[in-house]
Amino acid sequence: MALRILVDSTFDFTPEQLELTGIEVVRLHVNFGGEDFVDGVDITPEGFYERLIESDALPTTSQAAPADFAEAFERLTANGDELVCLTISSKLSGTYQSAMIAAADFEGRVRVVDTLNVALGAQILARYALRLASGGRGLDEVADELERVKGRVHIIALLDTLEYLKRGGRISAAAAAVGGAFSIKPVITVRDGAVAVIGKARGSKNGENLLSQLIEKHGVDFTMPYVLGYTGLSDALLQKYKADSARLWVGYAKDLPVSIVGSVVGTHAGPGAIAVAFFGKE
Repeated sequence: MALRILVDSTFDFTPEQLELTGIEVVRLHVNFGGEDFVDGVDITPEGFYERLIESDALPTTSQAAPADFAEAFERLTANGDELVCLTISSKLSGTYQSAMIAAADFEGRVRVVDTLNVALGAQILARYALRLASGGRGLDEVADELERVKGRVHIIALLDTLEYLKRGGRISAAAAAVGGAFSIKPVITVRDGAVAVIGKARGSKNGENLLSQLIEKHGVDFTMPYVLGYTGLSDALLQKYKADSARLWVGYAKDLPVSIVGSVVGTHAGPGAIAVAFFGKE
């Protein structure tokens, strides 16, 4: 009997990472102007950003249904295996509730964990779950540990523009116009399960400095999973940030894993953002 890990598609694992780790996925849907796409199947992150740049309207995402989780739960526990299911924050999607509804028929075999996070923040919690499961931990032990540590997870992102926050109704058109005129770069995070703007800087260099200051404020626990990410069609800005912020990583990290940020955060962040997800020091 093994312990399996299941996540939803907002965790931004690549197909190669899923194959390597054995993590399973229940996929959400992305809607662009009436066209429906299965996240990560009918539309790739690159395809998502191409459409986002070209479209005047923001896409929407549809939560996974209870039936989607029930099918996955049945398939993954049929041979006696147990399952930890992690989902996007319940404050950002009804996906967690769908998973809980399905899990009612799998008592003792499935535990559902609300990450209270999204994208790379949720991803590193899943990576920690995989580490625990690979180390021989049992279902309840792993789920309880994830509940204990999830409050230490931080995702901090520097946006290139306020335009997509404006489109999503998170800031006013006037604020976006002023920000554009003065090259204001906002910094966002996930706080108590919801996306929040936590800082603004004038210009890219100041934005990078603010991002690094906020990371240093929490302190990175390099014994735990961490990952860097970017939005859009190129990781050039992230590679520049990695070089400019080398003091944060050199001597602490052997390598810096990189992922492209998918549709849920990308919708509001827009292209040209960079992000860091990590566990803060206890």
